[in-house]
Amino acid sequence: MYQITEDAGGIEVDKQAVLTGLQAYNYSKLPEAIRDNYQQINLYVRDAEGVIRGGLLSSYRWDYVEVHILWLDDSLRYGGYGSKLLNIIDAKARELNCKLIKLDTFSFQALDFYKKNGFQVYGQIDDVAGGNTHYYLMKRL
Repeated sequence: MYQITEDAGGIEVDKQAVLTGLQAYNYSKLPEAIRDNYQQINLYVRDAEGVIRGGLLSSYRWDYVEVHILWLDDSLRYGGYGSKLLNIIDAKARELNCKLIKLDTFSFQALDFYKKNGFQVYGQIDDVAGGNTHYYLMKRL
C-alpha cells in the first residue's frame, strides 16, 4: 500500500527525488546526442543606473527553447525592447540548432505581439484566470 503526502513549502530532497525520477525516464527515451542539453538563457533590460526594467527568462532543453517569462516595465512597452529580446533569443536558439521556441500568454497579455513576431498558436484553454484564455505558441526555426 502506498501513501500520498503533501507539503506546501517544497521539501527540496523530496522535489529532487521526483525530478531525478522523471529525468531518468526521459533520458531513456531521448537520443543520446541531446540528453544533456540544458541551460538557462536569461536576458535583462537595464536602465542607466543598472536597475532591471524588463527581461526574458528562458531555458534551452534538448532541441528547443522555452520562454518562461517576458516582462517589460510599462515605460518600455511599445519601444521595441520586447521584439529585441525575442530576436536575441531567436538567434541563440538557432546557434544551438533548436527546432523551435515555445511560450505561453494570456488573452490580457501579449498574444498579438507574439504573433507579430512570428509565433503561432498551437493550443488554448478558454475560460481560465477569471474568464480569460491561456494561449500556447511556438515558432519553428
